[in-house]
Amino acid sequence: MYRVGLIRVLTIEDEEALNLHGKIIEEAFPEIKVISRCIEDQPKGIYDSESEEAAKPKILRLIKEFEVEQVDAVIVSCMADPAVDEARRYVEIPVIGAGTSSALLALATGNRVGIIRIGKETPQIIRKILGQHLVAEERPDNVNTPLELRELAGIQASLNALKKLINHQIDVVIPACTGFSTIKFASIARKITNIPIIDPVIASGAITLSILKQRNL
Repeated sequence: MYRVGLIRVLTIEDEEALNLHGKIIEEAFPEIKVISRCIEDQPKGIYDSESEEAAKPKILRLIKEFEVEQVDAVIVSCMADPAVDEARRYVEIPVIGAGTSSALLALATGNRVGIIRIGKETPQIIRKILGQHLVAEERPDNVNTPLELRELAGIQASLNALKKLINHQIDVVIPACTGFSTIKFASIARKITNIPIIDPVIASGAITLSILKQRNL
């Protein structure tokens, strides 16, 4: 059994909600036991460059705490991979970002990738990895933060964005916010398309498990 720390970049008081992403990973990958924590004083999470910069030192502190507690790896459950590169320079355990994980699995699935984003831009790490394979982007109307994804209007707006993406002959879709995992968007999307939808949280679990198994060969 691997012990993996998971960092939510949204301040969450409710324990069940805090552990939701961890439970998604544990159900998909029974070899992983997830310990979830969240950063403080960011009730709307990360949704632009300013909120990302504010979150980075908080994320780095939690990563270091997890290393001291001797977890096998840490997942940063955010598509921008905030503080992931910085953390890799001063901790010895693997640090995995949901953005990199989702982009890599998308490329393993198809050549033409579509993005549904909630911010003004697709996270840079995703754009860098996908390169020319990123062929289309859409944004749900009036959805600017992860919290708004949970509302009925946010879910419907996300489905509308997906319908627009389908017109670009894409092979696979990345919902570029881990809040899409919270609402189980991949399952909801099956009502309107058979195009593969990458679940960001499951993607991060898959990459984490692969890395840990490779280290034990």
